[in-house]
Amino acid sequence: MKILVFGGDGYCGWPTSLHLSEVGHEVVIADNFVRRSIDHELGAASLTPISDPKERVRAWRETSGAEIGLEYGDLLDWEFTSDVVRRHRPDAVVHFAEQRAAPYSMIDRSHAVYTQHNNVIGTLNLLFALSEHVPDCHLVKLGTMGEYGTPNIDIEEGYLEVEHNGRKDTLPFPKQPGSWYHLSKVHDSHNIMFACKIWGLRATDLNQGVVYGTITPQTERDPRLMNRFDYEEVFGTVLNRFCVQAAIGHPLTVYGDGGQTRGFLDIRDTVRCVELAVENPADAGEFRVFNQFTEEFSVRQLAGMIVDAAAKLGIEALVENLPNPRVELEDHYYNAKHTGLLDLGLDPHYLSDSLLDSLLNIAVEHRARADAEIVMPSVSWRSGRRQTEPEMAEPQA
Repeated sequence: MKILVFGGDGYCGWPTSLHLSEVGHEVVIADNFVRRSIDHELGAASLTPISDPKERVRAWRETSGAEIGLEYGDLLDWEFTSDVVRRHRPDAVVHFAEQRAAPYSMIDRSHAVYTQHNNVIGTLNLLFALSEHVPDCHLVKLGTMGEYGTPNIDIEEGYLEVEHNGRKDTLPFPKQPGSWYHLSKVHDSHNIMFACKIWGLRATDLNQGVVYGTITPQTERDPRLMNRFDYEEVFGTVLNRFCVQAAIGHPLTVYGDGGQTRGFLDIRDTVRCVELAVENPADAGEFRVFNQFTEEFSVRQLAGMIVDAAAKLGIEALVENLPNPRVELEDHYYNAKHTGLLDLGLDPHYLSDSLLDSLLNIAVEHRARADAEIVMPSVSWRSGRRQTEPEMAEPQA
């Protein structure tokens, strides 16, 4: 197939583009490369050195013999979006091109507005471009498990059968997003579902859990193909942050009591899930939802796993419980269904098998690049502004 990957320079987009190219698809990346600019705004950088986009594409051609196209542009620019879809006429579009960090959206008013405007309007532009130029194209959109929140019932895959006052219906699963970012993803889901209903578009929403890992079979072929490893408290997910903290001798920062439970998956499973969705498209008019994760862990469990894994490398890691800067339940019921992608053929990687190789060893290898000043929380959900000196609790062994 011909596949347009919007946001193909990002943490999920880059290895996905390589993987889709490797299995034989014709891939074109479209990106405005704003994520690289945000590094400068935050005074941060990927722990792993990442190459210039053109150098990345060149390295892929030299190591694989396959070409990946590269388009520079922004989904907020209707003329660009319409033109790139019209020219390439893709069979499938993979949409990663959104501001993806909940803490970034919670910094202040301007970051909340930027996140919602960028994500919602960009997706709307893409929907109109698909409807106008390639109405049979399959849209594979990266959603998030964070749309659901932490309800006190099992989370189904997108839809819930409801009986009310003697009548039954199947409805979209209730959403309880926890940040301005997660709200933008809920708006996306509603807009895409509506577009499928009125225009007959076909779409798959991949409600992804927390992704970990840096290495895929493609990215490890050449240093120029290396993927991002974000570890600071805005874009760095909890596993990345814990691994870097352990590597540099900083206590692992557990927010609150650490009972927050989420779904997790390896980056190698992310790229495979996208492949499965692309090669098994939704029907015309269908808005299909898969919950994309493989395991569930609490923050407290993850900290314990990092402590044990670090000990195998001769590193003593301590845990520090901080006042939670987020507004969230810390101990809650969490049981989310995730059978759709397994039924299509996903063979998962598990954290217990890859914690050292794909995370902690990478953190140790590149720890000289780590900045200890950016691993502490500075964004408060309650205040709507960044904090400079968060209150600390006593470390625990």
